[in-house]
Amino acid sequence: MTQKSFAESCVLVTGGSRGIGAAVAQRFASAGFNIVIHYLHSHESANEVARACLAYGVNVLTISADLRSKEQIERMRDKLEQHQMLPDILVNNAGVAHYGLLQDLSEEDWDNVMNINLKGMFLCTQTFLPYMLQQKYGRIINVSSVWGISGASCEVAYSTAKGGVNAFTKALAKELAPSGVTVNAVAPGVVETAMNDPLQGEDRQMLQQEIPAGRFAQPDEIASLVYFIALPESSYITGQIISPNGGWIT
Repeated sequence: MTQKSFAESCVLVTGGSRGIGAAVAQRFASAGFNIVIHYLHSHESANEVARACLAYGVNVLTISADLRSKEQIERMRDKLEQHQMLPDILVNNAGVAHYGLLQDLSEEDWDNVMNINLKGMFLCTQTFLPYMLQQKYGRIINVSSVWGISGASCEVAYSTAKGGVNAFTKALAKELAPSGVTVNAVAPGVVETAMNDPLQGEDRQMLQQEIPAGRFAQPDEIASLVYFIALPESSYITGQIISPNGGWIT
């Protein structure tokens, strides 16, 4: 197909009410893309991000759904279809972390980490992929983690889930390569978000010293990479796990 103009294109960002997701939504809005901001409970935060996106003169929709539920994701798709805002670009950003020893990890916590980070990505991709295949164009960008590449002590569930995101990305990219749909993952190092707020004091300082760049990433820096991968001219980039981590893990 002939690539749509940015003003005709739509980006769905899951977990778009804060952190990396909010930065991604605003980065695309600043370029003229229409934006769908998904959230679960953070209604006010989602509205705040929506207002920032609206300032760029684009169409913006906020929508709540539990990504652990196929039924709720399908309802989300129906609503987007009604508003003519099915995504040309899907950013699977929603995620949750868990810190603790494996021996203390409950089955419920394990399932929750897997269902939000991995199952939610699968269900969203499966639900919105037919529209991309129909138009023979699309971008699927999964937000992973450096721990999905190297693993992290006391974060076995999270590392496992993000490793699954990376494998999913590589396999689906090969499946979809002939269709005009690319699939990539961005696997950041430590980013200045609420997820990493517990890192304070000496622990924070020691971690920064381990990173050759000497600092944590800003959400805007991750958003810029996501935006680049989504551009039409990035069509030969697929199946890649790109890790912006300040030289920490190479």
